[in-house]
Amino acid sequence: MSLQDLFQPRIAMVAGETSGDLLAGLLLDGMQQQWPGVSSYGIGGPCMQQRGFEALWPSERLAVHGYSFEVLIRLWDILSIRKQLRARLLQDRPDVFVGVDAPDFNLGLEQDLRAAGIKTVHFVCPSIWAWRPERIHKIRAAADHVLCLFPFEPDLLAQHDIAATYVGHPLAQVIPMEPDRAAARTRLGLEQDKPVLALLPGSRRAEVQYIAKPFMQAAALLKQEFPDLQVVLPAVPALHERLTALSHELQVASWLKIVKGQSHDVLAACDCTLIASGTATLEAALFKRPMVIAYNMHPWSYKLMQRKQLQPWVGLPNILCSDFVVPELLQDQATPRALADAIAQWLDHSEHARAKVKTIQARFTALHHSLFRDTPQLSAHAIQKILSP
Repeated sequence: MSLQDLFQPRIAMVAGETSGDLLAGLLLDGMQQQWPGVSSYGIGGPCMQQRGFEALWPSERLAVHGYSFEVLIRLWDILSIRKQLRARLLQDRPDVFVGVDAPDFNLGLEQDLRAAGIKTVHFVCPSIWAWRPERIHKIRAAADHVLCLFPFEPDLLAQHDIAATYVGHPLAQVIPMEPDRAAARTRLGLEQDKPVLALLPGSRRAEVQYIAKPFMQAAALLKQEFPDLQVVLPAVPALHERLTALSHELQVASWLKIVKGQSHDVLAACDCTLIASGTATLEAALFKRPMVIAYNMHPWSYKLMQRKQLQPWVGLPNILCSDFVVPELLQDQATPRALADAIAQWLDHSEHARAKVKTIQARFTALHHSLFRDTPQLSAHAIQKILSP
């Protein structure tokens, strides 16, 4: 047995929010295959903890909404966590630090650790191709290597002398190419022969404040037009009580089915989804579901984000397809009436509407194939090369 076979690295990781926790969990799968005795610790959520990850702080402590205003409210807590973690990692040095997404938190931390001689990997290239291109300089200083989810990103980073590997998008491996709608409806207790609308208002607390209410109000308008419509909302456990209270306040609780988690079952079961911009829109695309993408945030945050935006699209499916494949209703456009009218087009049974749905499904299938790779294995191999002397 070689020394390499005996080597079992200690991996420090930080993943923010639900999507980062899922990505990091899949990365841990690959590392545990590569090194069965690997140990991991840092900031993470339930997906990571199920794989033996030691969470010094939960991922949700880093979850914020917007670009500036909301972040300021939480700034001191987040900076305190980063300071404590940095001190611990510099004292008890890991073999490699992997920052999973959360670039505002991770890039600065990675830069400090790298300067101290600790190998650093950033998993998920910040979307410099969509907004905030100035981040490229910080990425170059922070990361020894970047693991990219999209095929065009390594070439873009190479232009700036940043080493990177395309590892595919792990969601493309997790989500089946042909989702089983009937089985998902059975698991959720939904009727098979009636239409299903999924509401996905996001996983952050402030998103509930800004978008959950108009989502529920839009669903109420749609129920008037489509009485048989079944509406399901998958809530992250921390927000389940708050969303349930809102459903009672808006008098939609009698027909709105709120479930804990199960977002993939809900997306598999639905005919279409009203969804907040973010990673969940890519999940919906991989489930081949028509959608209406919406977002609303504090006006100051929105104005600042607009100044940094480089592309006309906000939703990942539209960005990756370079086209307005599905509607986007942002900020003041995201009224209950407008959202309901946009969703109604996907629920229409006309020949034109059915043809449009088939076109959407074909484009999303092609997108799925382009993103499908063995992400855990490719990521672990890239990290192994970084750790090799």
